[in-house]
Amino acid sequence: MTLAEKKDLSLRRMREALDRFGPETAVGWTGGKDSTVVLVLWRRILAEAFPGAAVRALNLDTGCKFPEVLEFRDRIARLWGLDLHVVRPDVDLNRYPLAADPLSCCRDLKIIPLNRAVAELGLPALLTGVRADENPDRAGRPWLEDYGGHSRAAPILEWTELDVWTFHVREELPWCSLYDQGYRSLGCMPCTGQSGSGERSGRDRRKEESMERLRSLGYF
Repeated sequence: MTLAEKKDLSLRRMREALDRFGPETAVGWTGGKDSTVVLVLWRRILAEAFPGAAVRALNLDTGCKFPEVLEFRDRIARLWGLDLHVVRPDVDLNRYPLAADPLSCCRDLKIIPLNRAVAELGLPALLTGVRADENPDRAGRPWLEDYGGHSRAAPILEWTELDVWTFHVREELPWCSLYDQGYRSLGCMPCTGQSGSGERSGRDRRKEESMERLRSLGYF
């Protein structure tokens, strides 16, 4: 598919999500390039169907995020007038063994607070920036999944990294300054470095190899 065809498919999926789950649907916005594309497209869909409706965005702040990502998040949220909900884990980071065990770390700092927030906010569905080519586990996933109590949609599932950057440039979208410093995928500071040959080569390999298990627990 061409990028134009992928964009059309993504918009159709979002309209379907809107029909099924309503404007209370939120974007799981990390501040990264992929979920920013989803956020931009979702704003357009909402503006068409529900002019003036609040654009809900759910952001997970583990306490270990890069300052540049947090600055970008807050600046864009103000600029675009987002209904931003920032979720934080109920963990004492001064005592927590960060990155010692990637499964436990992702569960305690990401999955548990994320699921708690979705339930507390009563979100029927969450739109994510998950792409099939990021990880082998993500390649076989459907674009819409039931997570027991809410659904998750990956409207840009077929997009490539090049597609995402092409869209950013064509649409003149903003992005986090870390991308200009050699980062291709942004996560928590202890588990993220500047990337090498692969987009996620800067990520903790143990976590990447455990993606199937993390997904079963509720990870994006």
